[in-house]
Amino acid sequence: MCGIVGYIGEKDACGILVQGLKQLEYRGYDSAGVAVFADSRIQVSKTPGKVSELEKLLVNVPASKIGIGHTRWATHGEPTIVNAHPHTDCTGDIAIIHNGIIENYAALKTKLISMGHHFKSQTDTEVLAHLIEEFRTDGDSLDIALRRALKEVDGTFGVVAMSATEPDLLVAARRGSPLVIGLGEAENLVASDASALVKHTREVIYLHDNEIAILTRGNVSLKNLDDEVVEREAEHLSFDVEQIEKGGYPHFMLKEIHEQPDTVLNAMRGRLLRDVGISNMGGLRDVEERITGAKRFVITACGTSWHAALVGKHIIEQCARIPVEVDYASEFRYRKPILQNGDIVWTISQSGETADTLAALREARSNNVPVYGIVNVVGSTIARESDAGVYIHAGPEIGVASTKAFTSQLAVLNLINLLVSRKKGMMDLQQGRAIIDEM
Repeated sequence: MCGIVGYIGEKDACGILVQGLKQLEYRGYDSAGVAVFADSRIQVSKTPGKVSELEKLLVNVPASKIGIGHTRWATHGEPTIVNAHPHTDCTGDIAIIHNGIIENYAALKTKLISMGHHFKSQTDTEVLAHLIEEFRTDGDSLDIALRRALKEVDGTFGVVAMSATEPDLLVAARRGSPLVIGLGEAENLVASDASALVKHTREVIYLHDNEIAILTRGNVSLKNLDDEVVEREAEHLSFDVEQIEKGGYPHFMLKEIHEQPDTVLNAMRGRLLRDVGISNMGGLRDVEERITGAKRFVITACGTSWHAALVGKHIIEQCARIPVEVDYASEFRYRKPILQNGDIVWTISQSGETADTLAALREARSNNVPVYGIVNVVGSTIARESDAGVYIHAGPEIGVASTKAFTSQLAVLNLINLLVSRKKGMMDLQQGRAIIDEM
């Protein structure tokens, strides 16, 4: 739930970082901080509480053209100034921000202390700063040191690092915690969510797991943790700034409740063929025979998406007469699920980045079972790693309590049911048309 923003360019970094962090406030947090390079050193400002409190601290910070910002939910250590991100190494040369959990941080911390490193915080994240420091002793660049450090880490990370000795460079890396790179003119950005970038650019690159992005003002290059070059085309963000603003409503949840007539329509737009009484979903066209011939559906999801799956189970079993099992994704991979030939696993996720749901997807794939995704965010990890799937087209959902994504998921599950029921002959033409007329 933490927020990450990084900037390198020709504009005032503090202003852009604060703006981006405010765009991510909907995620919830208990502390915030910024690090910038100014007066030949890294200057860190952080505070428990809101971004508005952080903004007051930045009034006297010198202008800078590079920086990183973070909003944190406390996991390791209380929400204090010391535990807030960014964190630095012993010398203050390196600053990092991090989402995720370093599972082996205690062992790494003990080892680093024995090597002479001094820790200030109770966080797992600070270990990364000291690891990078340790791997730079032979003069290696920041990206090489970060890559070596991350090979020592067990757990998940979305991390961005900067260094006073390389003030024209940001380095970002991802494993299990989303990061997106924003491409601009003589500037580049990185964030944990595209909503923090859309005011500055529409061209983005989504990092994949175990990849590193090296950002300068004029270039972005990608590598994996094995130091192999990665080539990837930029994607265009399709949503508008207005979609991530309140639009006159007192809060995002109320705004998104009122958006539901449009978002449900968007989920069905172009997907209903009344003449033949069936649904048409391009993302499933190549696997329709496999779907209609399935012996069992297994739907795995978390939270609100899990509740949508429960409704989908009732609909599909009643109409299409296919047995449906609904699994909470956080339990799916640990119970060694029995998956057999003829099963299809469906994963449902608003963000397409839900860690437990992604782990369930990979567990199913390891059992050689086809996995199809129902997600909202185009280009998300679950969308990329699924064998096929359907986008719900709900647009950005800022409110933490899901509304429009839930109803859009239900709409798509109904479309899947209509497709399967008609293809299996469990529903005739007139019944199909009647359902479409009701929808």
